[in-house]
Amino acid sequence: MPQKWTRASKSLFGVAVLAATPGLSDVQSDPHLNTIPRTQDELHRIQAVTAPARDFSGAEKFETRPGGAASVPARNDTDAFSQPSGNMEFERELDFQLGNGLFKKLWVSSPSSTLASDGLGPLYNARSCQRCHIKDGRGHPPNGSQDKAVSMFLRVSIPGGAEPEGIEDYIATRPDPTYGQQLQDFALPGHPAEYTLQVTYSEHPVVLSGGEVVTLREPKYEAANLGYGPLHPDAMLSPRVAPQMIGLGLLEAIPASDILAHVDENDADGDGVSGRANIVWSAEFDQPMLGRFGLKAGSPTVNEQSSAAFSGDIGISSPLFPDPWGECTETQTACRAAPHGDTDVRGYEIDMDAMNLVTFYGRNLAVPNRRDENDSQVLRGKQVFYETGCIACHTPKFVTHRLRGQPEQSFQLIWPYSDMLLHDMGPGLADNRPEARATGSEWRTPPLWGIGLTRQVSGHTQFLHDGRARSLLEAVLWHGGEAQAQREAVVAMPKPDRDALVRFLESL
Repeated sequence: MPQKWTRASKSLFGVAVLAATPGLSDVQSDPHLNTIPRTQDELHRIQAVTAPARDFSGAEKFETRPGGAASVPARNDTDAFSQPSGNMEFERELDFQLGNGLFKKLWVSSPSSTLASDGLGPLYNARSCQRCHIKDGRGHPPNGSQDKAVSMFLRVSIPGGAEPEGIEDYIATRPDPTYGQQLQDFALPGHPAEYTLQVTYSEHPVVLSGGEVVTLREPKYEAANLGYGPLHPDAMLSPRVAPQMIGLGLLEAIPASDILAHVDENDADGDGVSGRANIVWSAEFDQPMLGRFGLKAGSPTVNEQSSAAFSGDIGISSPLFPDPWGECTETQTACRAAPHGDTDVRGYEIDMDAMNLVTFYGRNLAVPNRRDENDSQVLRGKQVFYETGCIACHTPKFVTHRLRGQPEQSFQLIWPYSDMLLHDMGPGLADNRPEARATGSEWRTPPLWGIGLTRQVSGHTQFLHDGRARSLLEAVLWHGGEAQAQREAVVAMPKPDRDALVRFLESL
């Protein structure tokens, strides 16, 4: 078997990999899910159906529906990412719509006559979830001096701090003593905002086969106009663009053991790719869990990720993150002393019932069907994607757990094109800020489903963790580290193959 194909078969010796990696065998359970064990017959069927394709003369069976039965027809408008799971019963759609309302809700400052909507800030990045995840799609960096960075911010931390028990190779960090864990560029009247995000770019040409030239733009970020004094001298900043929201419940429902079976920390198969799991401490379950969400897989569940965003992005307290002042640090005394919205019957600014609805909404944003999956150029591009070794990280297929209480996500064959693991992407993409087990040059493999609809939904084609890539081809050309060989293969391949590769990605 050619070396470039071996990554897809790592799961066949996953038990040995887990046994050799301290700590991973302890996080194979999924406490956030009510699961039904798989039978031996199901395990054999799953192994067969998730095997990588070898015939590229036509689309694979079920490939049209990347989210399984939860997939929906691809709309041709900006609401393509805002549909409920296609297999959702009518009775459950009301909860989806209520969650949608909370996702779009514009929060206001306290005190207010609208008690169910007060508690904003005092420091914040946006007034609603929808303001960052516009139309449930991808955010973008500020475009020009007049464009507010509503869908992008800077995370911040400094070295040191406590290491959670039971997580091997954890890289301890702690919040900046003045600015916390992220910088907020908006504030209520009477409070200064923490900063203004400024981005400048330098351009670097890349010459492709046949003489085609693609210009990459390298960003430089500055936290300007700091409102509370200087950052800590050891502060590490990381730019983050809001990712698209589709398919989160399906990703959450993949068995942790199936994801961990792809781990190859020491590159035992010699393909140059060594995916690692991010293991994080769960505030929700008070134990180490597999990180799945966030650009460095720093959060284990949809609920925990959503609750953290309410706190950090909007300044809204919840049962998991109960501080009513959100991200305000002890040095930001006026922010902590300001009126907050947690003094009414709710107890929190968003209570558990409302958080459950937001979580249900986030879990059930449907993945649109594929387009043109039988087009000859798309099929050639798929073959190039496989043969170039892209599936070493962008694992095409998984089957979700059988679940009680979550029929939409239960036992679905899904096509996210992600192994959900961390990979070293080289110095070009490094933010030099660790997160749990993730180093400063590691990122979680982003799912590719829906990526071809980005322009339609979000009005742009800006990709990667900070939106620096202005096209899918630019995104590929930024790959380095473990993906350097694949990047060089794309540079060297004939232009028709390169065009077909991009066409395949656009069909996802």
